[in-house]
Amino acid sequence: MFKKKNMSLLLVLTLIISLFNISVYANEENNLKSNEKKITILSTSDIHGRIYPHDYATDSVDDDAGLAKIATLVKQERAKNENNILVDCGDLIQDNSIELFMDKKPNPMIEGLNILEYDAFVLGNHEFNYEKSFLENNIKSFNKAVLSANIYKEDGSRFVKPYEIIEKDGVKIAIVGLIAPHVPKWEASSPSHFEGLKFENPLDEAKKAVKELEGKYDILVGAFHIGADGEHGSVGTLEIAKQVPEFDVIFCGHAHSLYSNKEVNGTLVIEPGKYGQALAKADIIVEKENNEYKVKSVEASNLSTKKIEADKDFLEKFKFVHEGSVKDANLVVGKIDSDFIANPDYITGEDKITTMPTAQLQDSAVIDLINEVQMYYAKSDISSAALFNFGSNLKKGDFKKKDVAYIYKYPNTLVGTKITGENLKKYMEWSANYYNKFNEGDLTISFNKDVRGYNYDMFSGVDYKIDISKDSGQRIVDLKINGKDIEDDKVYKVAVNNYRFGTLMSLKLVKAEDKYFDSYEKMQDNGRIRSLIVQYVKDVENGVIKPTVDNNWELIGFDIDKNLKEEAYKLIKEGKLLIPTSEDGRTKNIKSIRKEDLDNIKTAA
Repeated sequence: MFKKKNMSLLLVLTLIISLFNISVYANEENNLKSNEKKITILSTSDIHGRIYPHDYATDSVDDDAGLAKIATLVKQERAKNENNILVDCGDLIQDNSIELFMDKKPNPMIEGLNILEYDAFVLGNHEFNYEKSFLENNIKSFNKAVLSANIYKEDGSRFVKPYEIIEKDGVKIAIVGLIAPHVPKWEASSPSHFEGLKFENPLDEAKKAVKELEGKYDILVGAFHIGADGEHGSVGTLEIAKQVPEFDVIFCGHAHSLYSNKEVNGTLVIEPGKYGQALAKADIIVEKENNEYKVKSVEASNLSTKKIEADKDFLEKFKFVHEGSVKDANLVVGKIDSDFIANPDYITGEDKITTMPTAQLQDSAVIDLINEVQMYYAKSDISSAALFNFGSNLKKGDFKKKDVAYIYKYPNTLVGTKITGENLKKYMEWSANYYNKFNEGDLTISFNKDVRGYNYDMFSGVDYKIDISKDSGQRIVDLKINGKDIEDDKVYKVAVNNYRFGTLMSLKLVKAEDKYFDSYEKMQDNGRIRSLIVQYVKDVENGVIKPTVDNNWELIGFDIDKNLKEEAYKLIKEGKLLIPTSEDGRTKNIKSIRKEDLDNIKTAA
């Protein structure tokens, strides 16, 4: 009996010593002093419907995407530090066929956040792509706090929580959520999506929220669905950090950029890319002084998912999403007579765009098909459409639903609007700002780094030229319809997607009452442009589509030395000469290759 008691006591003492050693080791490993604690903030953003590391638009593996890979990283980070907080910065429930599961409650994306025990979810602009009731159901389904300080209801109260205060080991962390305020602009054709809501200036609301939080936190964290830089007259995250220096760290999204090294006034700003490309992480060391915790240091990083194994339990849980999406992607809806674009990359000719997309330098069968569908259903004179995927193409063989998603990425609906000839020209000039002005000595045509490719529309139903030797606003020449000049005072019918209709209203080129057709009002989900493409192929083309190009537009105003151009193209193909890309990687070909670039390579050799 005595031996048993002694053995039990020995076991208890051994356990106590072991736990003490583990605690000491943990503090030594983290280089923490006795009065210090480490809080880890983790964040995702712009997951866009991805659970599995799979792109259903192409039905192919996407090795740095998906919540299942994020799940693995989250588990690893939680094992390192139990004092952690996990936040998503929006654009969660849209894209990658997640629309197939809109009727499921909770939505698989929200269920994924709940399983991973996210502490907060910040609304993104794409959360408003659907009826408001769908958004409200998702808000109710999320187990923790849904945030956005700058969305208000008509009675002056906030739509969701502006911030959340979470305590970890005695340390109070306040998280402030913000959204880009342009939802009414982007969803202008579907006001029911944001009915009764006002989106206020994010800078003003950041200041207001911080004032409300005064004295209530030890660490102040921003979780914004706003890019680093501003847009449409609103400030970006960097400007907010500059004017509201109280933030210790800001996680952001919306721009699909990947960085962890931007700093303003000592505030680190982090963005984890898109689709689950990375898990953003900030390790914050606080020090206790006079019974108060003060932030001593902040270290930020992005943990890549590229070489991470997806969590098997998570994959099993959402197997039905993957299998259902793959099955839907491979539904055959018609036949493709032959390849639509022979050389998708203008210089290499390859399918993958690494230099310049052919389809944005000349008319293509892909954009003509989209415009043809839009004109047919909107019964319009003219149509405009943009390429959301620079590599958009249709290959000879079966025409599957995934092919439709590949050439038309978003679940936009179709709008027919009336517009005067004068305003049509202004709209076309706005679009033509996509090109940089051509200068003597340029060997390539380049794109404006400040204009996203999805904001470059190509038009059908009219003939026109874009003179890139001229300044922006003066480039559209020889604009005709049915062989006649466009008349300024005449009213024309134009087919656009709902997003672009919002753009036209914000540019004051059309009014709400100019809308004469709305595919969503008429056909609901069957009125989405992707569905209309499928229907058009079945009903109008009898299930078989052939590539046709009317070559109704062309670029002019450039004169490139043929020999120097060939030399430049050769060096580009060899990888010795690189075409510049925007800092965030989203806009390719932002600067023309020039003769001096060739000379520099020769000098270096």
